[in-house]
Amino acid sequence: MSLSPSMIPVRALRPVAPPTLLVVIDTEEEFEWNAPFDRNSTSVANIGYQHLAQSVFAAAGIVPTYAIDYPVATTPSSIAVLAPWQAAGACEIGAHLHPWVNPPDEEAVSARNSFASNLPPDLMQRKLTVLRDAIVANFGIPPRVYKAGRYGIGAETPGILDELGFVADASVVPHLDSSNKEGPDFRGLPDQPFMTDCGIAELPLSVHFVGRAAASGPRLFPVLSRLERFRAPGLASRLGLLERLRLSPEDHGFADMKRQTEAALARGHRYFMLTYHSSSLMPGGSPYARTEAARDALLEALTKYIRFFATIPGWTTLTTTELANNMRADLPT
Repeated sequence: MSLSPSMIPVRALRPVAPPTLLVVIDTEEEFEWNAPFDRNSTSVANIGYQHLAQSVFAAAGIVPTYAIDYPVATTPSSIAVLAPWQAAGACEIGAHLHPWVNPPDEEAVSARNSFASNLPPDLMQRKLTVLRDAIVANFGIPPRVYKAGRYGIGAETPGILDELGFVADASVVPHLDSSNKEGPDFRGLPDQPFMTDCGIAELPLSVHFVGRAAASGPRLFPVLSRLERFRAPGLASRLGLLERLRLSPEDHGFADMKRQTEAALARGHRYFMLTYHSSSLMPGGSPYARTEAARDALLEALTKYIRFFATIPGWTTLTTTELANNMRADLPT
């Protein structure tokens, strides 16, 4: 599915001035990622581990956004963890749509339908309405930030979000093409915040190129990806030519996260969004933390990165809604 700027019109805004860090967590049930999607896989035991990172954010004055899906939004134990933080202003609650565990259950459960953008727009809107209303009922506030499960947004998504009262979307993954899995193709979209034509602030994940050919990354990386069977991306990385890094402690240690940020700062970037999945804080909850040791390493990378970012001169942090509201206020009248 193509997501070219012609399908999602872009209004360019002034860049964020100081180095600014946002944190968005895909807050969801734990499930076996390599197994078929299952409507009955709804355990949210991992939410009991979120204090491990929340304490790190609180110490740094960072207010993260927990983008929660339907099982999290409707399970008493997970509500009991997150609602007090939200009430105290220590976090924001956004919406995260996993269609296969979010009523109404009208579609076949399949890999294709795991991307909400592949559902009929009416069904996607009704699922998201159910999720929004569950969050209002159990947290007392309407969610303003959306993040699609599997990053599954399409041309109709911004209009639906606007109609349901959202102000921001955090689903764009710069330089990612998942069309071979029937998902979206984000190539060609900005890697910095932008506005859709209907007024939704798009807050992309931080994905940057590093290496001597980083400036040509958007053009060269797709070529290397087509040569993956010849291990071209790995070779380019080992030679220091080109590497694509996502700002996340999942599959990236602190050194990679620091290297990515320093390279992006050198090229003038001032916006950084750090992301991970809530299930990665529970040993065995995700592929990124199969063991307690792996979980602890992930948490250590996250902690070191937060401390590093706080040493950047002039650094600041915003919530997702604060940045979205700033962007909307900056629109020409």
